[in-house]
Amino acid sequence: MRIALGLEYEGRGFTGWQSQADGRGLQDALERALAGIAGVAVRTVAAGRTDTGVHATSQVVHFDTDVARPDTAWVRGVNAQLPAALAVLWARPVGADFHARFAAVQRHYTYVLVNRPVRPALNAGRVGWYHRPLDPDRMRVALAQLVGTHDFSAFRAAECQAKSPVKTLTRAVVSVDGDILRFDFSADAFLHHMIRNLVGALVQVGAGKEAPEWLGALMAGRDRTRAAPTFMPDGLHFCGADYDARFGLPPTRRPVVVVAS
Repeated sequence: MRIALGLEYEGRGFTGWQSQADGRGLQDALERALAGIAGVAVRTVAAGRTDTGVHATSQVVHFDTDVARPDTAWVRGVNAQLPAALAVLWARPVGADFHARFAAVQRHYTYVLVNRPVRPALNAGRVGWYHRPLDPDRMRVALAQLVGTHDFSAFRAAECQAKSPVKTLTRAVVSVDGDILRFDFSADAFLHHMIRNLVGALVQVGAGKEAPEWLGALMAGRDRTRAAPTFMPDGLHFCGADYDARFGLPPTRRPVVVVAS
């Protein structure tokens, strides 16, 4: 039997999604809790492998088990054994053709950035921060160059294991609410550190240190060493993945909610 789960988590206390030798990965915590309910070891697969300090409003995973349990056991029972920063939102039996990673047709990220002179406290760890004024219009011009199918090598981490740097970015927008900037990205898939590297470059543009056309030139040059430093992970949230309706899943996308700064 294959079970799909929806999760949310606050990523600061973990070493990212993937299982680690020290057992501090989100995958480790979830698999320990699942094993407590199943009575046997359980292995999980996620839609997106988030990094250390990155959060999720709607991570989708699946696992296989021969153990029959009610859906409530995979939610409330597992949650009782999870750390406070990680929770199962829903559980559904799915067919063997469902795969949390390979069946996803789109993935969605939001980066939340506080733009003010003073560092955030109420949202500490859940938002990025830049202390000098940023121009969202300059960043919008820069973002427009990224939409479409491109080689994103200039925004790819050196340790990225993706087979190809070519991805199709279908949405890249920035919105403003007071001193909070939200960068929303949707694509078929993302490279390791791709969003954080893009945000780092956008901050350079928004601060007036680079022209909006610089992003297009970086992308065309495919040289990571010429781009901006990788931005902090704090404001990055994995907001879900899209799947074919035939799988019968609950909603698999959830927006980021932060308290007013």
